[in-house]
Amino acid sequence: MKNYDNFFLPVDNMEEAQRYYGDILGLHMKFNFSDKGMVAYNIGNEEPAIILKDKNKFNNLKPTIWFEVSDVIMKYEEMKEKGIIFLSEPFKINTGYAVEFEDPFGNRLGITDYIKNNG
Repeated sequence: MKNYDNFFLPVDNMEEAQRYYGDILGLHMKFNFSDKGMVAYNIGNEEPAIILKDKNKFNNLKPTIWFEVSDVIMKYEEMKEKGIIFLSEPFKINTGYAVEFEDPFGNRLGITDYIKNNG
C-alpha cells in the first residue's frame, strides 16, 4: 500500500450533505459529480478526499477507505492468494482500476491505482 487514496461516506440527502461539509465544516469542494452520485471535499492540502456517495444511486454502501497501490490487478491476485475475499472483480474507474473488500471485522476497504485506462 502506497498511500491513502480517498475516504467514502454514504449520505441519503446530497443537498443537505453538501451544505454540511461545505458550509458548516468549511471544506473546499474538490469535485462535484452529483449527477453520478458523488461529491468530494479536500481536507487542507491533502490529496486524499472525503467523497460523499449518494445512497439513492449506489447499493450496499458503508464508510470505506481506499488505499493507492501501483497496480490493482497484481495486488488483487496477491491479496486473493492470502485469503482476502473481494466484493467484486477489479473494475475500471477514471484513473485506472479499483476493487473493494472487507476486513474480518466488517470494515470496508479498497485498493485503487492510477494506471489510466484507454480501453
